[in-house]
Amino acid sequence: MDLHLDAITLVYPDGDSTLTAVEDLDLSIPSGTTTALLGPSGSGKSSLLAVAGGLTRPTAGTVRIGQDVVFHPATTVAAATRARLGRIGIVFQSPQLLGSLTALEQLELHAHLRGDRPAGLRARALDLLAEVGMSDHAHKRPAQLSGGQRQRVAIARALIGAPQVLLVDEPTSALDHARGTQVIDLITRLARELDAATLVVSHDSSTLDSVDRTVRMLDGRLEEASRSAVGT
Repeated sequence: MDLHLDAITLVYPDGDSTLTAVEDLDLSIPSGTTTALLGPSGSGKSSLLAVAGGLTRPTAGTVRIGQDVVFHPATTVAAATRARLGRIGIVFQSPQLLGSLTALEQLELHAHLRGDRPAGLRARALDLLAEVGMSDHAHKRPAQLSGGQRQRVAIARALIGAPQVLLVDEPTSALDHARGTQVIDLITRLARELDAATLVVSHDSSTLDSVDRTVRMLDGRLEEASRSAVGT
């Protein structure tokens, strides 16, 4: 399903005044496509991602998946958690893997937290690790993996529930250019295969050749948007 951010405004308290992180912003991402969100530090990229994932309530506006409003200013924490677990996969800038668990166990635990206990769960987790090129490392713990490998496990973990929306925060920040490009290519391919509406926050436009669209933010607003060669 498509992801729609409708008239999103996010205002934070800032001492005796307020700070507007996102201002009356509209953005739609079709299912199966990847949009990259670029902009300088403080432009509102991460704030917008947090609203899209139900981690922060908007001050105004709504987040829709298809025609369903999933987040709005009055959304409760419980309702946001249910929507996030059921419909959204999030990959944070730091992979946030549990040090005591193997790559396979990271995926299985996340599925159990979502309430998934199908008989084929382990096979599904192994298939996803194979999709991200980590099948040979399924039984390794995070300390035994490189930064790029940990990021791939985090991507597989976010996809274990077949989410309708995938949100990815700075996936290349700790990677060199070649590995960063590989990760973006992987995310774009999986978005198409799984038909997920995917939003990637990135600082490095040089790794984004495979995305369908790039959007730039400045001071909480969209500055410009363009389609990549892939999307034309």
